[in-house]
This record gives sequence, structure tokens and C-alpha cells, in this order.
Amino acid sequence: MENQLIETDLLQLTKEDFASDQMVKWCPGCGDHAILKAVENVFPNLGIKKEDFVVVSGIGCSSRFPYYMNTYGIHGIHGRAAPMATGVKLANPKLSVWMITGDGDSMAIGGNHFIHAVRRNIDINVLLFNNKIYGLTKGQYSPTTPQGSKTKSSPQGSFERPFNPGELVIGAQGNFFARVIDVNPKAMTSIFIEAAKHKGTSVVEILQNCVIFSNKAHELITSRETKDQYQLWLEHGKPMRFGKDNEFGIVLKGTHLEVVNLNDEGVKESDLLVHDQYTQDPGIHMMVARMMPPELPVALGIIRSVAGFTFDQQMEDTIASEREKSAISAVDDLLNSGNTWEIK
Repeated sequence: MENQLIETDLLQLTKEDFASDQMVKWCPGCGDHAILKAVENVFPNLGIKKEDFVVVSGIGCSSRFPYYMNTYGIHGIHGRAAPMATGVKLANPKLSVWMITGDGDSMAIGGNHFIHAVRRNIDINVLLFNNKIYGLTKGQYSPTTPQGSKTKSSPQGSFERPFNPGELVIGAQGNFFARVIDVNPKAMTSIFIEAAKHKGTSVVEILQNCVIFSNKAHELITSRETKDQYQLWLEHGKPMRFGKDNEFGIVLKGTHLEVVNLNDEGVKESDLLVHDQYTQDPGIHMMVARMMPPELPVALGIIRSVAGFTFDQQMEDTIASEREKSAISAVDDLLNSGNTWEIK
């Protein structure tokens, strides 16, 4: 009866149950607003009790997220969202833990924590807002800012080669990586749900626009004039096709990917690369994650989704196994074990 009551309560959850009463202090037009609404739509559809959600963040515009969700949450310090999310999950494995972070928070000061959370395959969900700039601190270049960009901290142009988040995740032995854009809330919602279903660290990169300090950073991908040319939406088991009329495709030529036109003589659909998000081999996934305009379209959707043991499950299994073998079942057993003596 208790389980039935819980299930009935879950079915009655709506996005309003997760909306905070706090004033949302993001700039008008910021892509964060759309991401917030997508998450509010996702949570009531996961079959999880409201009190079992925890939202964890570091520092940055994106990291205000815990205030704007009516759930348990932690607004931590810069770059430290991953260890906090890890600790929460290990302390209470039944919780659904969502780590909200930005390109600076996760890949600069938090870079080490980020890659090791991915490597360990902790069962947490990471939403990585990538606007290619430090927005909260007013426009300095970040680890994803394109080389040569003029910013507040690189007035002559940035000298640094940027990170590709997908390349970083897959290189750190990540099992789940997806990419979405903030102007497509329907796709965000469906991808967030798939990320939540995945057992292990799921990382979703969101190409998000900062209207103040990095406006139109993703313009080639999102603008009405060029989006058909530069958006490749992946579907497992389907050929990689894109374009206004699906006239373009991706083929593997030796060790690199190329765009072909299916209207050209001699080009057939059977020549195209077929997406397999479940293959263990990360080679093609890495190549697909690295695709970027103007030479290639950007891959959107789930790029990699591979099953594997999670750190938290292995920890739980080890604790259970040790408990069965150990003669110590309580603190009293420990205190009275080995050499003991009385003080008189």
C-alpha cells in the first residue's frame, strides 16, 4: 500500500512543484532561462520523489541554478561541484544528483575534479552550460573560447587552443555524452530524460548563448539562415544526414570525416556513416564529437551511451560484501575487539 501511495503521488507531480519562489536573476534573453524550464519539465517525469532530487553547482551564472529549483541543493565554490556531487551520491545513493556547471567552472579551476568524476563513472547527471565565455565575471575568455577571440582578458586575441567538452569527456573514458542547443527546449527535455536514465556519469553539453558578453557565439549553428547546414541531429542506427532536404551526409574517409552531397553522381546513402551510440569503441564517437563548423556540422543529440559499472554501485557492493565477512557489526564490537583493558 505504501508503494502504491508513493507512486500515486509521483504521478501527480508537475513542473510547478519544482519551480522556486526565488526571483530568477539571469539577463533577459539568456539561454539559461530555457534550460531551467526544460529541467522543470523533466523532473516530474522521472518517477522520482521530489525530496530525492539534489541540485549541486559551483560558481558562475549557471551555478545559480539550485536557487531556482524547488529541490534540495548546494551552491558550492568555484570548480568544486563535481566532488560535492560525488559526496552527495556516495552518502545517499538513492538520490538523483544533478550537477550544474559552466565551461569555466568545470574545465578551468574545476577541470581536475570534472575529468575524474567522468573517469570514475559516478551515477550523477552533469549539465554543462557552454557559452564560451566567463559571463558572471564580465567577459574574460574561458577554456572553450575560440582561439583569437578578443575579450576583456585577451584584448589582442586569445592565444589558447580551446577545449572541446565532448573530446574531454570521451578522452576521460566517459560513457555518456550528448550535446543540445538552448533554442530547442523540446530536444533538451528529451535528452535530459535519457541522461537521467543512464546509469553512470552522464554529461550533456548545452550550447548556450550569453547575450551580453558572448552574443551569437553559436550563431552558425543556431541562426535560421545556417542551422540546416550546420546541425546534424544523431539517431542511433540511422545514417548521418543533414541539410534542409537531408541532402548532405557524413562519410568516413581514412582517418577523418567528410561531408558529401547525396545529389552528386555516385554518392549513395549506403556510403554514409551510421550512428551507433552504444558501441564500446570510442574512436568514431570522438571524431563525431569533434565535428565543428565551418568545415563540418556540429553533432547534436546523444553521441555516446555505453553501459558500465558505476563507482557508487561498486562501493555499495564492496561494503555489503565486507559486512558479511566482518565480525564487527557495530561500534561496540570494534571497541571491544583486539587488545582491551580496564582503567581502575
